[in-house]
Amino acid sequence: QVQLVESGGGLVQAGGSLRLSCAASGRTFSSYGLGWFRQAPGKQREFVAAVNWSGRSTLYADSVKGRFAISRDNAKNTGYLQMNSLKPEDTAVYYCAADPTGGRTGTPSPYAYWGQGTQVTVSS
Repeated sequence: QVQLVESGGGLVQAGGSLRLSCAASGRTFSSYGLGWFRQAPGKQREFVAAVNWSGRSTLYADSVKGRFAISRDNAKNTGYLQMNSLKPEDTAVYYCAADPTGGRTGTPSPYAYWGQGTQVTVSS
């Protein structure tokens, strides 16, 4: 069982940066893959970025490639999403999720555990 808590969201101007954190409980976090998804008002939840259990393999949505960076610190049971050059279209609730298979994937189905989300608002 893994519990996830996101933090670091907020209001930022376009072009600014934020770093989201995902704090995990449970000793098995280091063997899980970690993903970030987001959901804007009136839209479906969409994939943002993922990293495998070791942190060595990452995957990004085309819309954030080159601007966002996913990472993890297994010693701290924490994952991160560094978001740079933010745009108004990045406004959404951001969720982190844990995949027990340890891989990194852009589809929601392998992710068995989800956080409650943190709001990111980018003003123009």
